[in-house]
This record gives sequence, structure tokens and C-alpha cells, in this order.
Amino acid sequence: MTKIMLPTNRPTVHLIGADSNAFTLLGLCQRAARKAGWTPEEIAAFRDEATAGDHDHLLATIMEHFQDASEDDNDT
Repeated sequence: MTKIMLPTNRPTVHLIGADSNAFTLLGLCQRAARKAGWTPEEIAAFRDEATAGDHDHLLATIMEHFQDASEDDNDT
């Protein structure tokens, strides 16, 4: 996995219950990143890295750069 330089803030996405289709997951992440203030270039870098491999690579990249909302639920 290639390390990419992205913002240190990890936007929250709701992955539990989401369709596991790669395009759906990318859409969720890109919307969360935009909402968190990522630049279009940062979003493009994330998308390029996430789609550079198979579905497992996509999921690993998402988990590296985003916070799953269900993890927040477990903190309470």
C-alpha cells in the first residue's frame, strides 16, 4: 500500500449497514471528506489510492483515512 499525504482529520462515515459496493463506499467517503473540508486534490488522491487495488485494498484505505461511525457508538 502506497502512503499518501492526506489531512490528519479522519471524517466519520457510516459503514455499518451500507452497501458494500465499491462505488457506494467511495461516494460515502468522498461526501464525508468534502464535508470535513478536504480539498478536491486530497479527495482525488484518496480515490486514486483506494481504487489502486482490489476490494480489500479499498476497505483498508478507507479504514486508514476515515473513522467508522460504529466505533464512536462503542465509546459510550
